Amino acid sequence: MAQRFVDLRRSLRASPAMVLLPVALLMTVVVVDVLAPPHIHLGPLLIAAPAITPAFGGPRTTALVAVLAVAAQVIIALLRDKDELFSANHQAQIVALVLVGASLVLFCVLRERRNRELRQVRHISETAQRLILRPLPKKIGPLRVASLYLAAEAEAQIGGDVYAVERTSTGTRLLIGDARGKGMPTVGDAALLLDAFHLAGPRQAPLDALAAHLNGSVTWNLSDKDDGGRSGESFITAAILDIPDEDDTVRMVDCGHPPPLVVRDGRVSTVEARRPAPPMGLGELATPHYHVEEFTLEAGDKVLLYTDGVTEARDSAGTFYPLAERMQSWTDCHVEALLHHLKRDLLAHVGGRLGDDAALVAVERQPASA
Repeated sequence: MAQRFVDLRRSLRASPAMVLLPVALLMTVVVVDVLAPPHIHLGPLLIAAPAITPAFGGPRTTALVAVLAVAAQVIIALLRDKDELFSANHQAQIVALVLVGASLVLFCVLRERRNRELRQVRHISETAQRLILRPLPKKIGPLRVASLYLAAEAEAQIGGDVYAVERTSTGTRLLIGDARGKGMPTVGDAALLLDAFHLAGPRQAPLDALAAHLNGSVTWNLSDKDDGGRSGESFITAAILDIPDEDDTVRMVDCGHPPPLVVRDGRVSTVEARRPAPPMGLGELATPHYHVEEFTLEAGDKVLLYTDGVTEARDSAGTFYPLAERMQSWTDCHVEALLHHLKRDLLAHVGGRLGDDAALVAVERQPASA
C-alpha cells in the first residue's frame, strides 16, 4: 500500500498541470465568497489550496500557492468592503494563512532534504550490491543462467542472501548462501562467504575440501566478530554445486540449505541431500563432515537454487509459498522468464512485501548444438 502511494505521488508530481488545481480552487472560493450573502464567509476554505500542494509540488510551488492564498484573502476583503481588510476577522485569517503556508513550505524543504539523503543511501546500497553481489553472467560455458534478488527491507538492495559463480578448467562452481537474519545487518556475514568462495572457488580442490575451507573462513571471521560469548548466534546456510561442462553428473555439498529443484521433461523434482552438513560458522557447536551428493543435469534440464525467504514467504492466511507446485506452471519457460514469473507470483502471494530476503538462481544446461 505504501509503495502504491509513493508511485501515485510520483506520477502526480510528474504533471506540471497539477498546479492548476489549487489555483482553480482559490479562484472558485474568491468568486463564491464575493457573490455570497454578507453573512456567509468562505475565506477559511482558502487554506485548502496550499494544504494540497505538497502532494505534488515542492517548496517553491507551495510557497507560490500560499502567497496566492493570502492575496485571495485580501481580494475578498477589498471586494466585499475596503474597511473589512482592517477588521480583526480578515487580519486573523491572513495571519493564519501566512503561518500555515510557512509551515507547509518548511515541511516541503525538510521532505526534499530527506529525499536527497534517501537517494544517496540508495546509491550507496546499489554500489555495495554491485561490489558484493556481483551480477551473474547470462551464459557460463554450456549453462544459461538467471538470478533474482528480493530484499526484505524496503530501501535496501542487498541483504544476507548471496550467490556467486566461478569457472574452473572443467566446469562451473555455483554457490548460494543465506546468512542468519535479514536486511543490511547480515551483509557483512554474507560478504565473508563470498570473499572466501571467490578466492578458493576456481581452484581444482574437491568439493568437500572447498566446503571445509569456506566453513573455516566463515567460522574464523564470525568468531572474531562476535563478542560477549555469542559464538553460534551467526551462521550461514549454503549449497555448493560443481557442474561439469562435459559430464551430466552434478556434484553438490549442502550445508543446511533448502534443496534444489530440478525441472526435467515438464516435471519438477526435489534434490534432497542424504547427508547434509550443518550450516557454516557454528564453530565448536558442530563438527561438519561434508558428503558430496550427486544428481543428473542433462541437456534441456533446469535447476533452481533458492533461499528460505522464498519457501517461507506467507500469505495473509499464513500459508507458505508452494514453490515446487507453482513452478510446475512454467516448466517450459527459459530461465529468465521462469524467474520473472516466480517473482510476480511470489510478491502477489505475500501482498507485495516479503518478510525475509529472498534469492533465486536458475540454471539450464543447453544442448551441445546451442
